[in-house]
Amino acid sequence: MTTRLRLGVNIDHVATIRNARGGPHPDPVRAARLAAEAGADGITAHLREDRRHISDGDIERLGQETVLPLNLEMAATAEMLEIALRHRPHAACLVPERREERTTEGGLEVHRAQNVLRPFVSRLNDAGIRVSLFVAPDPHQLEAAVRIGAPVVELHTGAYCHAEGAARDEELARLVKGAALAAEFGLECHAGHGLSYDTVPPIAQIPNVVELNIGHFLIGEAIFGGLDSAIKRMRAIMDQARAATDGGTARVMDQPAS
Repeated sequence: MTTRLRLGVNIDHVATIRNARGGPHPDPVRAARLAAEAGADGITAHLREDRRHISDGDIERLGQETVLPLNLEMAATAEMLEIALRHRPHAACLVPERREERTTEGGLEVHRAQNVLRPFVSRLNDAGIRVSLFVAPDPHQLEAAVRIGAPVVELHTGAYCHAEGAARDEELARLVKGAALAAEFGLECHAGHGLSYDTVPPIAQIPNVVELNIGHFLIGEAIFGGLDSAIKRMRAIMDQARAATDGGTARVMDQPAS
């Protein structure tokens, strides 16, 4: 039997909607509770330098009021390290961050920044926080992740999700190879960014990937059918795709109806 694939739900854009008007509604912590009830395995939240969505107060409340493990996405800065060490989330995912970008646009440059990143990984590891690095499925980045002591990598699936036709097949092949190489290096392998009902099945079928983190698409779907329904449908598609890999098959099973 294949290993059950974990689903982390990113709640950043619940906070984006809240911040558009100010005030407390909609509440990201309430979204985290609903995600738990709908079958999520964890909650992801990115505390950005400019605080454009998730706030410091959100991180504090998520740690105190939710039952699911919290994965804190963070830039490798002294401020974010201090916050992570103060709140002690289950996990911290180091991501690249530029103030002018709309969302995280690419993987972390680990290969050229090993000396900069190594102390962050070490401090987080020493605090008992599971460290992951958000990287492209590139051998140089994966090798560097091992060298600086990161136990986990999250493969950036954005290029795959945005590509079409043969280009998407090529990006999927890169992810498959990257996940296999991560496993060979002893890294736990996650994946995420831009995944939808249509793009998630092939990623869910990669046996070396053990966790997917999905946010923007689920929050968008929640507008039309509710967060509970969106997460349950994603959970079902992931589970069906994963089950289809049993017995050596790679068949994507029919997706459940909306």
